[in-house]
Amino acid sequence: MSNNQGIESAYDNKGFQHDNGRPPPYNQEGQQQIYPPLFQETPNYVAVTSAPVNTQFTTAPSPLPPTIGQKQGKKKCPWSYIVCAVLCVLLVLAVIGTLLWYFLVHQCLLGKSCRPGGKCLSLSQWCDGTRDCPQGEDETHCLRLKGADSILESYTTDSDMWLPVCADSWNNDFGRTVCEQIGYMSQDYVAYSKISTSSPNGYMKLQYGSNPDFPFQPQLFYSASCYSAAVALTCVECGKSSAAPNSRIVGGTEAKSGAWPWQVSLQINGQHLCGGSIISPYWILSAAHCFQRYNNAYQWRVYAGGVSLRSMTSGKSVQKIINHENYDPDTHDNDIALLRLTSPLTLSSTVKPVCLPNAGVNLAAERQAWITGWGSLRVSGPTPDRLNQAQVTIYSEETCNRQSVLNGKVTETMFCAGKLAGGVDTCQGDSGGPLVVKEGNLWWLAGDTSWGYGCALRNKPGVYGNVTYFLNWVYGQMQND
Repeated sequence: MSNNQGIESAYDNKGFQHDNGRPPPYNQEGQQQIYPPLFQETPNYVAVTSAPVNTQFTTAPSPLPPTIGQKQGKKKCPWSYIVCAVLCVLLVLAVIGTLLWYFLVHQCLLGKSCRPGGKCLSLSQWCDGTRDCPQGEDETHCLRLKGADSILESYTTDSDMWLPVCADSWNNDFGRTVCEQIGYMSQDYVAYSKISTSSPNGYMKLQYGSNPDFPFQPQLFYSASCYSAAVALTCVECGKSSAAPNSRIVGGTEAKSGAWPWQVSLQINGQHLCGGSIISPYWILSAAHCFQRYNNAYQWRVYAGGVSLRSMTSGKSVQKIINHENYDPDTHDNDIALLRLTSPLTLSSTVKPVCLPNAGVNLAAERQAWITGWGSLRVSGPTPDRLNQAQVTIYSEETCNRQSVLNGKVTETMFCAGKLAGGVDTCQGDSGGPLVVKEGNLWWLAGDTSWGYGCALRNKPGVYGNVTYFLNWVYGQMQND
């Protein structure tokens, strides 16, 4: 967390150094930095191409008919012409078949593909309770929570829409089943509630006699009306703070105990290297670039529940680290990672998950957000013992990519936030930590600290991984576990 403007700045977390400075694509207003810079290897890509084969056909001229009075010999069967004609017909049929396969199967015009270019399924196979895709993605994202009230919605292929689930015949057993299907542990389930909502497109209802032990999706049917109300689910107790932050933040100040109970310190051998956010008792969300050099799970320990690094003496071991498979250390695309703990955190007033952003939660530009971490208070300065906090503004992609700001470097997997005037920013040691917004009395995780130019420079806001963009990926990893 920084409230100073540095000029020749370097974003190096202690314990991480680059051999040759920052990646070469970014050399604007000094060297671009990522928190923390790590040894990176350039991936090798092998392009496999196939040259198209062009087959040309020539036809012999037809023999002239015999003139009148000319002696005609015994008529011979033109077998060569028949064979040529048959081959031409077969070739045309093969071309037509190939085109039909490409457009109907490869392009999946009549259904949905498991993955781009993967197995094509009919729409009726999508969200039908049976895993038809090799990786099961046809059943992975069929349920979601909507808005700050966490209204349960089901995807229906019949109308290609998300519809709220009616609370008729609903109970907590179904709630627990659905939360497990979304990706949460059954023991983390809290409760369901009924929310009045208007849905002009209709609802999804449970059939009479439905059983929570059976696949959930096939037990739903469409209804134009709902007599009770829509289902709202609390799959995990999240987003609640026991201490309000200081609303008069200008730079960075020390946080109160319990104000940000989802903030964790990721350490190796007792040394803080990165931050992270608790999203469930078993899962920590952080940034992929934190684990490029030290990628063995057993090296890391997760410390939670305190604002002072010295006071947190008992850390949790990590069972596995899941970096996004498309993380690019050069462009910083897909800079997100998940840590699965070997044993769950014990939740308390100072240890709580932050809420993953539901569809429809307002994270639009110009929203005020908060960043927290144990990062340096100035460029290349010492790291504090106590957790710091600062308020920032989320900017639009257009603003972020102005030539005078970040010059087109912010992609759809990121967003930028800070103060264009400078003075407030994340810095070295804050990597992977949370950027949160408050909506409906709950705190939602909008971003993870990714990269930036210097610390708190004018027109150089920090860049964060766009958690909303990665939501399906996050839930998919939790489901696979």
